[in-house]
Amino acid sequence: MTKVIAIANQKGGVGKTSTTVNLGAGLVRKGYDVLLIDLDSQANLTMALGYQNPDDMEFTISNVLHKAVQEEDIDPAEGILTTSEGIDLMPANVQLSGLEISLINEYGRENMLKQYIDEVRLNYDYILIDCAPSLSVLTVNALVAADSVLIPTQPHYFSMAGLQMFYDTICKIRKKMNPSLTIEGVLVTMMDNRPNFTKDLVAQLHETYGDVFNVFETEIPTSIRMSESSARGKSIFAFDKKGKVAAAYEKLTEEVIENGRQEQTVQRELRTVQTAR
Repeated sequence: MTKVIAIANQKGGVGKTSTTVNLGAGLVRKGYDVLLIDLDSQANLTMALGYQNPDDMEFTISNVLHKAVQEEDIDPAEGILTTSEGIDLMPANVQLSGLEISLINEYGRENMLKQYIDEVRLNYDYILIDCAPSLSVLTVNALVAADSVLIPTQPHYFSMAGLQMFYDTICKIRKKMNPSLTIEGVLVTMMDNRPNFTKDLVAQLHETYGDVFNVFETEIPTSIRMSESSARGKSIFAFDKKGKVAAAYEKLTEEVIENGRQEQTVQRELRTVQTAR
């Protein structure tokens, strides 16, 4: 069963792209087929995977969405790049910003990405979508196409305060456009355990939301090695596989895989009950 996860938060600088890269790499290391989709015109994901000149690319996610708008056939293999680490990527570039403007007046604009994902999902075990730091029509497309959303957040007051607003948005998407959308979990990133206030904020996060949705046990520590790996176009596993950040992302990968196992168990039990009826 393919699982589509949107990595999203309306706030910038919380580690969405780093999480997409390293969760994707972690899943590949576990033997899964993984596609990463860059849905941000800044193309940070594309560059973080080693493609430093995205604006020179002839085919990106912009071309895919244009085909969906024009109701043209979509080749699920066209434009996909494969990195040296075995991660498949549908890249982005600045053209995405222009396409986003044109989508505003399109009928069914929230479903354009879903059309593409429906074409490619049978080729992968996991599809991860790196979203822009906004509640734009493209982010809505990601949430409509996804099975779940993973929300990175920093242990800072304003990041935590914005979490409720984003949760409200997810509830609206679930109510009006994608009733099966779930929250994969909230992931604390850039964690520094030295100040007491960060530990207090994380404890408050678990206390406030732990009964509402999943808060990952994994916390991604702050580290200059993360920035260095992105600059080199590598995952943290390829750049610093014995470091603390690699260990944290390996733990996160295991949590995500376990989430999937639990969901499959629940679905099997539901089918058994329905069959018995």
